[in-house]
Amino acid sequence: MFTSLEALRHCADRITLLTEGTYPHSQGGVSVWCDQLVRAMPEFDFRILALTGTGREPRSWQPPATLGEVTTLPLWGPPPAGRAPRGRERREFLADYEGFLTALTDPWEEERFAPGLYALAEWGRRGRLSAALRSEPAVRLLHRVWTAPGLPTAAAGPSLHDALQAADLLEHALRPLHAPLPRTGLTHAVSGGLAALPGLAARAFHDVPLLLTEHGLYLRERYLGYRAGTYRWPVKALLLGFFRLLTRETYRAAALVTPGSDYNRRWEEHGGAARIRTVYNGVDPQAFPFAGPEPAEPTLVWAGRIDPIKDLETLIRAFALVRAEIPEARLRVFGGTAADAAGYRRRCVGLAAELCGEEGDPVVFEGRVPDIRDAYAAGNVVMLSSISEGFPFTLIEAMSCGRATVSTDVGGVREAAGDAGLVVQPRAPQAMARAALELLRDPDRRAAMGEAARLRVIDQFTLRQTIDTFRGIYLELLDLKRTHDAMPAPDGKGGAVMTSVQGGRR
Repeated sequence: MFTSLEALRHCADRITLLTEGTYPHSQGGVSVWCDQLVRAMPEFDFRILALTGTGREPRSWQPPATLGEVTTLPLWGPPPAGRAPRGRERREFLADYEGFLTALTDPWEEERFAPGLYALAEWGRRGRLSAALRSEPAVRLLHRVWTAPGLPTAAAGPSLHDALQAADLLEHALRPLHAPLPRTGLTHAVSGGLAALPGLAARAFHDVPLLLTEHGLYLRERYLGYRAGTYRWPVKALLLGFFRLLTRETYRAAALVTPGSDYNRRWEEHGGAARIRTVYNGVDPQAFPFAGPEPAEPTLVWAGRIDPIKDLETLIRAFALVRAEIPEARLRVFGGTAADAAGYRRRCVGLAAELCGEEGDPVVFEGRVPDIRDAYAAGNVVMLSSISEGFPFTLIEAMSCGRATVSTDVGGVREAAGDAGLVVQPRAPQAMARAALELLRDPDRRAAMGEAARLRVIDQFTLRQTIDTFRGIYLELLDLKRTHDAMPAPDGKGGAVMTSVQGGRR
């Protein structure tokens, strides 16, 4: 435990949160979590390095006054300034890039990924990387490496058009290496993947420790997303190879990995992470009290951000089965739509109209609600239909409000619900409908389940527990960094390389 005086000595310590598509430009569980950390620990000097889409996104959050600088780096806006290297420099770049590409395409050469990545990071520091990746010699090199005899990708016959697509996707993915790098404190990537790139570079060039928190499983979600993508197989294979090796390097380099559930922990251990400490998300039970009386009509509610990974289509199909048994039943969908999911929302609205009648009758898409507690209070049962989750805020918030829940068995859902909620297989509308019908038909069971759910949150998943754990982790990593910085290096000049901590379970 640390006293308040000890904490004050750390007031100048900088924590740079690395985000992608979340805080402070978007709503959602990860953004809620970031805002909780920043507000609850004013003794730290929090900064934000936010990866966004185009750079034109407005802020969805009003961060506290104690938050320092917010730096935005758009992945899909105008490319970073800088010219491509020429002459000898171009030859040096192409040699670095060839090693990197070889790691992505040849299973026997994957050890070249990390050296290649950090070589490209150096070009990013010089402001030359994006222009170099867009150059014609780089595209032709990609096509040549890709089609080398004996490689799996070569057998698929990737075309020059495929190479242009892949080169463009890689250039956008590697833009975070142009970000200004923190030189002090520590970086805290609040997801895996691209958000971790500046943290990896800061560790490599400035010995800044990297803390990684995965709420969902970034790599698994990339596989799910690319499965439905329109790119040809060679393009998918190259990009998924990049995400897989990036995930492995992030796990290796992180001073500590803090999964949001033991489900995530098992995936991360399989991916090579060794320094792991599970830290569950938490809510403030006083901020999410009992929701009060249930609605008069039997109502299912869903709350979140509309996105294909939330699988609202399965929820709508399940509700159609519920309505066949209880014609007066209603489904209310609360939440905004992800930036790239407008088409998915239209598809869900169309499916609801086809199976259940026009929008506004049994199925209502409510949009964002000012107070999420009103969404939970609007239903008899709160539903979660995702095909991928970490440790979902909506579930533990609904549990804290004393509502019975039906959730899909993904990520840390079963760890959260325990015996205080019904858990069904994902993408199974019949199973989801059966569980919802059981609860809608049994008010006594709903009430008992809601009471047990709230007690479970109070006992295991409070915000205070989460904040106290991360405060201790921050102090531990920063103290370790200072200790190693003070130790003399082998040449007597100081500045020894920091070693990582071994974390146990929370």
